[in-house]
Amino acid sequence: MLITNGTVVTLGAANRLIANGAVYIRGDKIADIGKTKPLIAKYPNAARLDAHGKLVMPGSIVAHTHFYGAFARGMAVPGTPAKNFPEILEKLWWKIDRALTLDDCKLSALVCLVDAIRNGTTTLIDHHASPHAIDGSLDAIADAVLESGLRASLCYEVTDRNGAAGARAGIRENVRFIKKIRNPKSEIGNQIAASFGLHAPCTVSDKTLEQARAALDGLETGFHLHVAEDRSDEDDSLQKYGMRAVDRLDARGILTPQTLIAHGVHLDWREIELVRRARAHIVHHPRSNMNNAVGVADVMGMMRAGVNVGLGNDGFSNNHFVEMKFAYLLHKAARRDPRALGADQVLRMAYANNARLAQIFWKPRLGELSIGAFADIVLLDYVPYTPLTADNFPWHLIFGIDGAHVTHTICAGKLLMKDRQLLTLDEKAIAAHAQEAARRVWKRVQDQ
Repeated sequence: MLITNGTVVTLGAANRLIANGAVYIRGDKIADIGKTKPLIAKYPNAARLDAHGKLVMPGSIVAHTHFYGAFARGMAVPGTPAKNFPEILEKLWWKIDRALTLDDCKLSALVCLVDAIRNGTTTLIDHHASPHAIDGSLDAIADAVLESGLRASLCYEVTDRNGAAGARAGIRENVRFIKKIRNPKSEIGNQIAASFGLHAPCTVSDKTLEQARAALDGLETGFHLHVAEDRSDEDDSLQKYGMRAVDRLDARGILTPQTLIAHGVHLDWREIELVRRARAHIVHHPRSNMNNAVGVADVMGMMRAGVNVGLGNDGFSNNHFVEMKFAYLLHKAARRDPRALGADQVLRMAYANNARLAQIFWKPRLGELSIGAFADIVLLDYVPYTPLTADNFPWHLIFGIDGAHVTHTICAGKLLMKDRQLLTLDEKAIAAHAQEAARRVWKRVQDQ
């Protein structure tokens, strides 16, 4: 397919803005980029998609999300309002995840995947929990991802909060699924990847950490876990183990170049240095951190220290353009400094840093339009009324561009949405089934 007559925003090392540009796709990758007229002459028989002047740019990457949380929208939390983060977990999230069946897991994922396609998000790294439906839960989610045509990495969060048997089941599910997708006979291909999920240091004992570390040996992937999202995670580690959360993880071999740390809001300078030395990755979630009132991560300090800091949504909507805007604003308000975390830094987190993190799972490049990169491309009907250049694009993205502008979504060369019409998923049918399932989930939550 040849996308023609677009304003091509390549991002990446080249960082070009090509007026009247074109992108040629062969298979699941980008094979050529340039001006429209020469590429039409070069590929005269290619099927064409006329962008009609729209922006043509890379699909968004969400570096940490929770498909299982979709049914929380609009649900009244039982009892008195939670006054801190541990109560939010106990009163809301740990009740929702216990209420899920395997069918709910798939349906909740489908709801999130519809949202992703509509808003131009093509790659998602998920972190799943369903304590009463562990075995096969990652298969259920993978089925949803395969139907959607999007790309996702999946894991199951191992925790001791549901007893030793639950922790062992979580370990088994991770190992089983990782081996399944690594099977040479697997038809999943480049669409699905996997990591080894852990919940957080505060709910995983040393014994379970050691069992997880042993189970991961030889599987050639890393861990994906929450760390120091709230101060309570650090307090728990200090009280129980006499060391801070990252020190404890480091001592048990959990920190590696393939490890994803979600949040890191309360890491001190020593922990940040340990993360940097391990070449592990940290994922920032401004909307979630604001909503849970857990504080503001020192993102600029982490990046200055040399840590690769990406951007996730922690289960909020998959309109990643909104997450970028919140990241841009939050740090200015927190520091009372309008110079904090510029639009160029936010753009780097969302695309280059997230792409670097995604290379744990997929080797072809993501987050940029370049020859050899995955053909993950979105078209947006954003019409700038001020000059648009490669240099000022980050500020157009923050102050003008939104997921509502996305008209076409392409993942791995496959068209998933055309002129705002979904081609792989039936949005109305999914919503109707989800409403029925949500009522049952809410009833189970109330009955706990």
